[in-house]
Amino acid sequence: MRARHLVAALAAFALGIAALAIASAHPDVTLGGASVAANVALAAAGWALAAAGIVAWVTRPAGSCGPLLTLAGLAWFASELANPAVDSSVAFTLGLVTFAVCPAIVAHAALAYPGGRLASWPERAAVAVAYAGTVGVQGLAAAAVYEPSRQGCSECPDNLVAVASDAGLLDALNRAGVRLGVAWAVALIGVAVWRLARASSAARLLTAPVLVPLIAYLGLVAAGYVHSLGRGYVSNDAVDERLWIGQAVALIALSAGVVLAWVRGRRARTAVTRLVLELAEAPVPGGLRAALAGALADPELEVAYPLTDGGWVDAAGRPVDPAAAPGRATTPLMRGGQAVALLVHRAELLDDPGLVEEVSRAARLALEHERLEAELRAQLEQLRASRARTVEAGDAERRRLERDLHDGAQQRLVVLSLALRLLREQLGPGAADRIDAADAELRAALEDLRALGRGIYPAVLEAEGLAAAIGALAEEAAVPIATGALPRERLAAAVEAAAYFLVAEVVKRARASAVRVAATLERERLLVEVTASGTLDDELIDLGDRIGALDGRLRIDREPDRVAIRAEVPCAS
Repeated sequence: MRARHLVAALAAFALGIAALAIASAHPDVTLGGASVAANVALAAAGWALAAAGIVAWVTRPAGSCGPLLTLAGLAWFASELANPAVDSSVAFTLGLVTFAVCPAIVAHAALAYPGGRLASWPERAAVAVAYAGTVGVQGLAAAAVYEPSRQGCSECPDNLVAVASDAGLLDALNRAGVRLGVAWAVALIGVAVWRLARASSAARLLTAPVLVPLIAYLGLVAAGYVHSLGRGYVSNDAVDERLWIGQAVALIALSAGVVLAWVRGRRARTAVTRLVLELAEAPVPGGLRAALAGALADPELEVAYPLTDGGWVDAAGRPVDPAAAPGRATTPLMRGGQAVALLVHRAELLDDPGLVEEVSRAARLALEHERLEAELRAQLEQLRASRARTVEAGDAERRRLERDLHDGAQQRLVVLSLALRLLREQLGPGAADRIDAADAELRAALEDLRALGRGIYPAVLEAEGLAAAIGALAEEAAVPIATGALPRERLAAAVEAAAYFLVAEVVKRARASAVRVAATLERERLLVEVTASGTLDDELIDLGDRIGALDGRLRIDREPDRVAIRAEVPCAS
């Protein structure tokens, strides 16, 4: 590829020098060479096109804009080869065939910029007509019926494609080429204006430095053809020369627009690369998003990463729905044919595919690092959610069992106790002792059943909240329980259950002579402190899992005759 660029540069330089020499040697039949301004216009426009083409070629090797602009520079110089001062029949013939094709190539390159392809059928049709008119009619067809020696140019070399000498047909073809030139030039101006009008603001910012000079250039080309309608052929009078110098200025401006876009892209890529390198030193979740948002001037830019299930998450592992942002566009950053990230941005931000490619390339390591972290955080979030659902389902089942015991077995035992009392009255004193014994056993079973229900899930916790449930536990526990500050407001059911069962299980499992309980709300976290005067051999792993499922923490501090348990549980009051 580098060899091709070098060959193209050398060819443009050599052909430019040759064109200057030819035009200066015989300026009467050329637009260049007649003055210093003409020489400067000839050289500057052709070399500017070739240089811009090589820049675009290097920037986007797969696109056609670079080669087309380079070819346009060569065609600009090649128009000077149709000059009697040329000693080569091959060069002279090439000049006859290609002298008018430069505008068609320039239009093709500019309309295909930056992606390298014409975007619509009107563009393709207008460019095809331009090629047909310049190469087909004005070039090959006219050259085929032109023999210089028979038609008044004894100094000209031989025309290698001439098959006949027909001055009348040559005149008709020239007139047709001029008329067709007006048509395709106006058509190309129309599609260029249409392209600008329908482009987004970012695309217009990228393409306007190329399309606006193209419109000016084609306008001057059309004016030249209109000026030639009366005589029926393209010439080089004073008006033609001024129009031609204007065309050279427009081509230089077009070339500058291509180079300007390259410079702007380089600056953006440099900024992205610098920010990514800074992030590599101390990466933080979401830091790459902030860096890209600053570099691309879109504060609301989001970076989403793909999951194996087809979903998207941000750097913190939170779900992202790219389709849920109206007025926003999405641009995938690809690697190896797969999307490694998705940019969610304002619609007009990344219309330049080259910039997207460079952003992906520059941020590749940081994207990969953050993508893996995002996947891990998403898995952790899923695990937390799963644990929370498990705890919630367990509590729901506890509540159901407690209600079933209360509404079912307990009620039946109460009814049975009442029946025994009625039976005692009916049977008299002889059966009283046995019925009293059965009633006592029944009452004990009923109390055991109630205690079982409270252990499964106390009804007071669901009905009145944490403070009331701990108060009821203190009244019934075998170990004295002193209560400190307790929250009176209701909390989430899972939070209240986690705090209650922590206290209840410590009271049950600790070999303690006294227990003190306090719970406070601080910064949307419930702090539960349980202090037992005694020992606790249990590690409370199940309670730690329950609290951890709510993204909380459990800490146990042991002393010879004292145990302090502290739990922190995120909550919403």
